[in-house]
Amino acid sequence: MSAAGSTDPLSPLVEAAARGELPGWAQAGKKRRAHMGRVAALMREWAVALGLPEREVKRWTATGWLHDVLREAEPDELRPQVPLLFRMLPGKILHGPAAALRLRDDLDPEMREAIQFHTLGSPRFERLGRALYLADFLEPGRTFDPAYTESLRARMPGDMDAIFREVVRLRWTHITGKGGTAHPETQALYEQVESEA
Repeated sequence: MSAAGSTDPLSPLVEAAARGELPGWAQAGKKRRAHMGRVAALMREWAVALGLPEREVKRWTATGWLHDVLREAEPDELRPQVPLLFRMLPGKILHGPAAALRLRDDLDPEMREAIQFHTLGSPRFERLGRALYLADFLEPGRTFDPAYTESLRARMPGDMDAIFREVVRLRWTHITGKGGTAHPETQALYEQVESEA
């Protein structure tokens, strides 16, 4: 049975995160926690709008709170803690894989995947991962083109698949348009999105 259809109790850490309570080891200051709260609020709003059961609403909300739980940790501290696949990532992206690893005993696989790849994207995302990827990008505190992101938020969650494709393409263009090299996961996600079009 998938995590989304499970009736297993949520871990105490996930239950606490759904209430906005972060683990004591979290490394996120006031501004970062405000961002996490906005992401969690969107995740909760979308889960409710989708008619998900209360357990799922908690999972979605907790995932929003936990995605940046190590965002302000020193990259040099995180680098040796993450799997080899991620060690060469830029410092500002290490927090997702590091948090997923640190939380592995408290999260189900879908939550871990969502948090681990929320900055890179992943072709293996299920609905929760896609929602986190979008909420992190679309939350109202972001300064990138507020009118545009507001128009996308207004179409959520009913038009999630189309908005997901649009945001993946936008982020791809941002990376490659500056001459950057995309991580293999990001490239695989982009190729998946293009094949679905």
